Amino acid sequence: MFLFLLDAQAAIAKFFASGGPVLLLIALVTLAMWMLILERYWYCVGPFANELKGAVASWQTRSDHSSWYGEAVRRKSVSALRLKVGHNLRLIKVLIALCPLFGLLGTVTGMIDVFTVLSITGGGDAKSMAGGVSRATIPTMAGMVAALSGLFANIYLTQLVNRRRADIDEQLPRQHQT
Repeated sequence: MFLFLLDAQAAIAKFFASGGPVLLLIALVTLAMWMLILERYWYCVGPFANELKGAVASWQTRSDHSSWYGEAVRRKSVSALRLKVGHNLRLIKVLIALCPLFGLLGTVTGMIDVFTVLSITGGGDAKSMAGGVSRATIPTMAGMVAALSGLFANIYLTQLVNRRRADIDEQLPRQHQT
């Protein structure tokens, strides 16, 4: 088991070395993105239910449901819950959009390495040029894979948040004035 971990660590180190320094930036953005995605998922399936129950209990204990002030209190509760359940969704979308952009940055830096080798060797050293091409393609691939994984997770998370928002509207219904 220990040897497997050492082999995995060596393979990961080789991957990061062949991708260049931009690959580390992509990894950090991906890590932040997935931490936010998992936090939102955890909140939606866990603590949100208790907060919704608390808001419903608070609303039901009120005697005044149909006045202007009662409606304002309900709207405040609904708005606060809706904001809380959708917290950081925009940031997740921004991080998803950044991943392929950093991949393109890696492409540019890798191609600069290729052109540097071309200017020094005149195109005679294919092995050195291959290293630059590797530094150009690996970050692009990593950025696209990170963005796609985040995109699919964000679609699921957005649907989950929309279901939770529908739960809010269902359990804190608008009272009609009589």
